[in-house]
Order: sequence, then C-alpha cells, then structure tokens
Amino acid sequence: MDAVEAYILDLEEPQRSILEYLHQLLLSHPEVTCQIRYKIPFYSRKKWVCYTNPREGGIELAFIQGAELSNEQGLLQARGRKMVTGVVFQSVGDIPEAALLEVIQEALLLDEVAPYNGPKRKKRKR
Repeated sequence: MDAVEAYILDLEEPQRSILEYLHQLLLSHPEVTCQIRYKIPFYSRKKWVCYTNPREGGIELAFIQGAELSNEQGLLQARGRKMVTGVVFQSVGDIPEAALLEVIQEALLLDEVAPYNGPKRKKRKR
C-alpha cells in the first residue's frame, strides 16, 4: 500500500468514497501520477495539475492553474485565491462526471502547453 492509498483509507465517510472516486478518475489519464505533498494528495503530469483536500464533510478538487481554465461548466470557484480554483463535493452522487472530465482534460492540456507562472509578486525595495 502506498502513501496515497493509506491517506485515503484513513479518511472517514463520505470523504473516503469521494476521494477514492476522484483518485481513480484522475489516475485514469495517461502519465498522471499522485504523491502526498503538504499532507494531501497532489496530482501531476509535467507539473502539479490539481490536488484534493478534505473540506467540511466533503472533498475539494482544486486546480493549480485554475484561473487560466475556461470554466465553461461553471464548476470552479476561486474563493479568494488568485490562481487556484476548485469545487467541493459532499458526496459521490454530487460529482457531474462529464463536466468534471472536461475540466480535467483542459487542465491536462494546459499542463502540456503552458508554463506555470504563478501570481505576479511585487519586488521588494531595498
């Protein structure tokens, strides 16, 4: 059993079922890998694409370059963040698989073609 599987099994329901579903969905894409970073699962191909994070009885699927995604499906919310956007699922039944697959495909395409620039930081005066 690897660290990610142990992490998932350590969660309570419904978070465990939600994360198992999202984990399998994400790993079904070619070359996507998962590792525990900052105590939560991060999914990457060339660079970090998204992560899953427990939230109030559910799981948030957050996309690192979410601000650059089209969000035509209306799933993603920034919630005060500049680059990261995500969606919180309270149960497996809440997951709109077709729409979520579109978002994941777009995020993976962005991972292939666009470098991650991060938010612009102001230079400090010396």
